[in-house]
Amino acid sequence: MSTHAPAPERILQRLEWQVIRRLDGLLQGDYRSLFYGYGVDFADLREYQPTDDIRYIDWNVTARMDAPYVRQYVEDREITAWFLLDLSPSMDFGTAPSLKRGVLIDLVATIARLLTRHGNRVGAIFYGGRVERTVPARGGRLQVLRLLNDLLRQPQLPKAPPTNLAPLLAAGLGTIKQRSLVFVISDFISAPGWERPLSLLNQRHEVLAIRLWDPRETELPDVGLIVMEDAETGEQLYVDTHDPQFRRRFAAAAREREAALAEAFKRAGVDVLSLATDEDLARAIVRFATLRRQRRR
Repeated sequence: MSTHAPAPERILQRLEWQVIRRLDGLLQGDYRSLFYGYGVDFADLREYQPTDDIRYIDWNVTARMDAPYVRQYVEDREITAWFLLDLSPSMDFGTAPSLKRGVLIDLVATIARLLTRHGNRVGAIFYGGRVERTVPARGGRLQVLRLLNDLLRQPQLPKAPPTNLAPLLAAGLGTIKQRSLVFVISDFISAPGWERPLSLLNQRHEVLAIRLWDPRETELPDVGLIVMEDAETGEQLYVDTHDPQFRRRFAAAAREREAALAEAFKRAGVDVLSLATDEDLARAIVRFATLRRQRRR
């Protein structure tokens, strides 16, 4: 790897060697297991099975046959993929080897390269308190480098009112005209109201939600008196982590948030990859691919 190459080139070279090369072996070229479900070319009809996606029910045929039937599609040869990227202040949090923003950058570059090297196009919408920019969908390795360059140049934001992901999802609805593969990458620390636009987006496109989180957001270590800061607003609070009752309340609140998020994703009908900042990226992608393959059997 060249140490004199620009930063986006160095990052992509590292990922091609350390992550994508491993994925080639772990997935054995079966990237359809990760993107399975995407397609717009009608192929056939068959009777509905309990594991089928209800969005593909053909209601006209169902009414005539007095039994539910689903439309089957063949995979498109070329996929257009979009990344809806949350770059709000809470994405700059992290206590593991990487901040959530760093994991986001590696993940976007990896998935974008997997897609573009097979002739597909990728684009992105950046959000940081508001929709910051839109990168039109294009193909090729240069497009991956452009995404990396734009992400590296995106400044960290000052503390602000709580994030609202609804405008990012609404921008996706307004910008992405043709059926596409859409990755929504966020920690989903947001004001309420994002669930409905996510559901609407999922009705038009193949949506995969990727939730980034840090282990210290779910469980506190016993390290005595510390200052906790709200990553969104900057509000600070002194807490005694030596108090076992406080740690239990913190963990219980985290479990409640997890349950509420899981229910929201379920209502929207989207597949979710929950990715920790200390997790191996290649193995996380394989885990997600396996999950999607099992859900569609």
